[in-house]
Amino acid sequence: MNWLLVIVGAMVGAPLRYLTDRTVQSRHDTVFPWGTFAVNVTGSLILGLVTGAVAAGGASSQVQLLIGTGLCGALTTYSTFSYETLRLAESGARFYAAANVVGSVVAGLGAAFTGAALAAAVWP
Repeated sequence: MNWLLVIVGAMVGAPLRYLTDRTVQSRHDTVFPWGTFAVNVTGSLILGLVTGAVAAGGASSQVQLLIGTGLCGALTTYSTFSYETLRLAESGARFYAAANVVGSVVAGLGAAFTGAALAAAVWP
């Protein structure tokens, strides 16, 4: 039944990624992929929070499968991040490509650590 939790989470995460990406990107008149950046950082925060909660005993492994693997796995997108970075570099927007790589890694890791720290504060 674990696979069902992952599927249900992904059924929510995939359309949420698409809708969030389109909504965020439509508000910015730039080649920088703000929509993908937003979903990846948000997913990292949620995954950090869920992982921290599970590690602290505040959530079950089923919650981790549903939200961490299913929802966050479908919400975040490494392939789109890679493609958009490559597209920026190939089109001559090398600064934006580099900013996307550095910003995504720093913000994503920061969000994951923040989520884990929040979980540790709530479930000491």
